[in-house]
Amino acid sequence: MNNYTFIDGSVTAPMGFTANGVCAGVKAATNATQAVAANEPLLPKSGKRDLAIIYCERPCTAAAIFTKNAVKSDTIYVTQEHLQNGVAQAVIVNSGNANACNPDGMDKANAMCRLAAEALQLDENNIIVASTGVIGQALPIEPIAKGVDALKDILSKDGGTNAAEAIMTTDTVKKEWAVQLTLDGKTVTIGGIAKGSGMIHINMGTTLSFVTTDAAISSEMLRAALLEAADVSYNMVSVDGDMSTNDTLAIMASGMAGNTPIITQNEDYKAFVAALTAAFKNVAKKLASDGEGATKLVIAKVNGAKDNLTAKTIAKSVICSSLVKAAMFGADANCGRILCAIGYSGAEVNVKAIDVSYRSSKGEIMVCQNGCGLAFDEDKAKEILLEKEIDILITLGDGNAYAEAYGCDLTYDYVKINGDYRT
Repeated sequence: MNNYTFIDGSVTAPMGFTANGVCAGVKAATNATQAVAANEPLLPKSGKRDLAIIYCERPCTAAAIFTKNAVKSDTIYVTQEHLQNGVAQAVIVNSGNANACNPDGMDKANAMCRLAAEALQLDENNIIVASTGVIGQALPIEPIAKGVDALKDILSKDGGTNAAEAIMTTDTVKKEWAVQLTLDGKTVTIGGIAKGSGMIHINMGTTLSFVTTDAAISSEMLRAALLEAADVSYNMVSVDGDMSTNDTLAIMASGMAGNTPIITQNEDYKAFVAALTAAFKNVAKKLASDGEGATKLVIAKVNGAKDNLTAKTIAKSVICSSLVKAAMFGADANCGRILCAIGYSGAEVNVKAIDVSYRSSKGEIMVCQNGCGLAFDEDKAKEILLEKEIDILITLGDGNAYAEAYGCDLTYDYVKINGDYRT
């Protein structure tokens, strides 16, 4: 029985945390298409929130994991340095500009931390900084300074949803969540926001995701929990096979729930990880279904693998296949594309034992048995594949291991969005 419950809420749900997001005009200033006037309304009718702060009233234990891309935003290097002592008290994050591949990127990342620290009267080293948006263009600091000045006066318990909006780029929906569980007889809350729509092929991080909790837990256990939960959730998401330069998954814990501090991987740690994993899996599905131009959430579910690594490798290979993704867009029940993706995954499998089925709310249909294609009702298959959520069920017959990966279809709109993303 699960010892957690999803509740309405966001990154401000845990005790001690406030947040908000404003329209600072980062992208407009980046493109130099319009000036950000000193008397410009904070959120003009045509504007979009693009700067957020998450703040805790006390210093928190903290941890983060990041992209494995060798090309990284300078925000990552600054945050890594700040988290060496496992302490943080606020997050500042902008959308509209990734602050990556810039000659002054480090200076701008440090400047963002300094602005937040001065506004909140905190130690600059206790600030987590992140950016997302266009790569290779200088980050304008003036609109961020203006936005921080506005944000310091409006941080609130109700501001989490505005912060979730502020980190969106090509996202079409906000990703925010909260979950509660009982640890040591105390009610513990975990909340979070995330963004991601394209350039998602995650490896030990995520797009951008910020998590808060009022649990008492050490920074070492927070990092272990992030790695464990992300491994079966965020790391199993792929929208387009492109790994971001800015992936950051950060967590802060205020300890205000009053539970006995978690300093080892005991039963309370396991319960915390279970709740975190459930939340991350829900977010992973939202990230995949909101892929750029996507019309369908596609989940590859691999059962009967000889070990967990084999199951994960095959699930991710199938979900990453451009041909599989295109077939899902066209509602084409082509089992050959599934088998092909399994074959080049690098996993060792008995091809003659592979079964493949498709399933949605309209039913289930088997299209491959013992590694060979079957005759099936094409009309029924199309009906199943026209739904918004599709499971690709793969049975290997080699063992008992299971894994699932989350992706989406490949549509005409993906090319349109990315063909002129910068302009």
